[in-house]
Amino acid sequence: MVALPAAPPQFSAQVERVTAAELGASWHPGCPVGPAQLRQIRLRYVGFDGKAHVGAIVVNASVTGAVATVFAKLYAERFPIRRLRPISVYGGSDPRSTAADNTSSFNCRDAVAAGPKAWSMHAYGEAIDVDPVENPYVFGGSVLPKDGARFADRGEVRPGMAVTGGDLVRAFAAVGWQWGGRWAGSPDYQHFSTNGK
Repeated sequence: MVALPAAPPQFSAQVERVTAAELGASWHPGCPVGPAQLRQIRLRYVGFDGKAHVGAIVVNASVTGAVATVFAKLYAERFPIRRLRPISVYGGSDPRSTAADNTSSFNCRDAVAAGPKAWSMHAYGEAIDVDPVENPYVFGGSVLPKDGARFADRGEVRPGMAVTGGDLVRAFAAVGWQWGGRWAGSPDYQHFSTNGK
């Protein structure tokens, strides 16, 4: 008799308050939101190894329900996520986090875009970058992170990729979030936000 594979653990999402100390270098006075407006969600996700893991993401308190809904759908679809850690683990460095293929949200930083300086939606905790290596940002002739270059051609769909009609894009669309992969001229395939910016 062949043994059936064990059922994965049930999805879980636990919302917790965060302090300035816990946010580390990802937050500083003068940011558009303070620690009281942010929450950390500890949740289950499926890794590229096909196994269940527990990670954490810091988001705006107003979007915790939507974010939990998205990750519950991704978990049910077995959509793989490489890492899920607050960006404070990477000293608040977006380049270090994306190079590690880390899925994250809150980081008090400016938008990486042409034109005058403006806060990124990440500075409000209302944007999430998912699997940045598999879903790079193509900006000004560069691919960010650089290891994402092998995924810049979106014709070959591989695990972890955000594609039109795919599980990842549909999960965010179902809660009203918009996808940076549709930006003309500088698609940001990893980026999902409440307002499309």
